[in-house]
Amino acid sequence: MNSELDHRDGPRDECGVFGVYAPGSEVARLAYFALYALQHRGQESAGIATSEGGHIMTIRDLGLVSQVFDEEKLRALQGEMAVGHVRYSTTGSSAWENAQPVWRSDRRQVALAHNGNLINAVELHAELADRGVQFRGTSDSEIIAALLSTHEAQRIEDALADVMPRLEGAYSTVVMTKDTVVAFRDPAGLRPLSLGMLGDRPCVASESCAFDIIGAELVREVAPGEMVSMGADGSSREIVRRCRGARWGRSFGARRLWRPMW
Repeated sequence: MNSELDHRDGPRDECGVFGVYAPGSEVARLAYFALYALQHRGQESAGIATSEGGHIMTIRDLGLVSQVFDEEKLRALQGEMAVGHVRYSTTGSSAWENAQPVWRSDRRQVALAHNGNLINAVELHAELADRGVQFRGTSDSEIIAALLSTHEAQRIEDALADVMPRLEGAYSTVVMTKDTVVAFRDPAGLRPLSLGMLGDRPCVASESCAFDIIGAELVREVAPGEMVSMGADGSSREIVRRCRGARWGRSFGARRLWRPMW
């Protein structure tokens, strides 16, 4: 067996993601246990971001979930929603700068957890660099975060509707703004992503084992090319700007499911 295969031997599954909208719950603790269940998908780094009062707080570091987080850190992560990530690098180095969730604050704050690879990452990075956008890490995940954080659209769903057709490759991604969690999956469905319900609160994860450990129920897979929006603005109005025949699904957590059909 050659050295490259030896180096890759052992647990890995190229990242795990989790997102939840659950006011009144300890969302950081839910994310911790979900990531613990997803640990087999990535062992290089772990991170959780929460949103409270319009501010996003992120804690991420190299190591296993149990090594990165302790009781003090979980208590510091307060909020009504959370996203989490465990990483096995497929692009970018294993440095701290590439740990996720990726946090950016350009036109809007975002915290993004991504599983996949973009085959047009170089082109997108060059475009953003030409616009003066700066990067801290070397992963394609930060490119997606930058595209969404710098987008002029007021609603994150509208920004995603414009950005998703430009992403070439595989991605199952969860992005959080100050008031919304949105999960989206590439049109070919190359990376797994499932939708669950924790009581009447929605959550998403790379695998349903993350739901089992927190007592959530698997609803279904997120469909290829689908966007799932979870938030608390109380709005049930349709997004006027549709994306290539987007259609509505059933309502979850004061938002609706929106499926862009590429």
